[in-house]
Amino acid sequence: METAHDSRLIRQSDFSDRRIPLHELEQPHSGEVQLWYLDLGMLGLSLQHALGGSREQATYPRLTLGQLRFARRFYLKLLLGAYLGVPGKSVRINRGNRGKPVLDKSAHDSDLHFSMAKSGDRLLIGISSSGQIGVDLEPADRRAHYALGVARRYFSEAEARALENIGPERLDEAFLRAWACKEAVVKASGEGIANQLCRFTVEIDPDLPCSILEFENDNPAQWSLALVQPEEGFVGAVAVHNELMTVRAHKLLPVDPA
Repeated sequence: METAHDSRLIRQSDFSDRRIPLHELEQPHSGEVQLWYLDLGMLGLSLQHALGGSREQATYPRLTLGQLRFARRFYLKLLLGAYLGVPGKSVRINRGNRGKPVLDKSAHDSDLHFSMAKSGDRLLIGISSSGQIGVDLEPADRRAHYALGVARRYFSEAEARALENIGPERLDEAFLRAWACKEAVVKASGEGIANQLCRFTVEIDPDLPCSILEFENDNPAQWSLALVQPEEGFVGAVAVHNELMTVRAHKLLPVDPA
């Protein structure tokens, strides 16, 4: 049974399995976000099985950059098509003024919002119908060359000071969490990353729930933010410009081999 989570931490165990083919999906309710996590290598392996007919000879594929770009767009449109009730190939996507991908309003009469984040052959897609959404996905072992220097240059003053007070053994963890949260908020805002990271402050302490503490020319209470841990080795975040957010999380699996 699928469960909607209102926690600000979405764990691997919160993701329910959904298999291809996807029939018409119910669009998110007001205040609800639906997350989809994809392992493109695993999905590619399933395709090898289907085309080659031999499960023993198929090997986990190492996708080229071109193949990854194609796969990301293919599965994004597959999901959006399932929500819109049309084939994925019929989904039309435009770019907003700052480059944010949006549905083509001339082709789709829908309030559906979406965001996509990639890390190698892993993909995180967020879907909302009640507010602009942004997601980010990072490898958990990613390290900034000089975390404090990056924070002092690009983060808010409050965030930089908070990071300075974090013990060195947890600095990388705190910085990566803050970076993922800030990327998600910026993507939801649709303003682009340039000169935006310093406009708002997120909770730095990794022992406290993630949240937006301050927001220049905006009300942080009108935003929702959650940390995402879809599998060991990856961390991400989802932000939505809506004061209420419950999360329904799925992992997309290939066609059942049986």
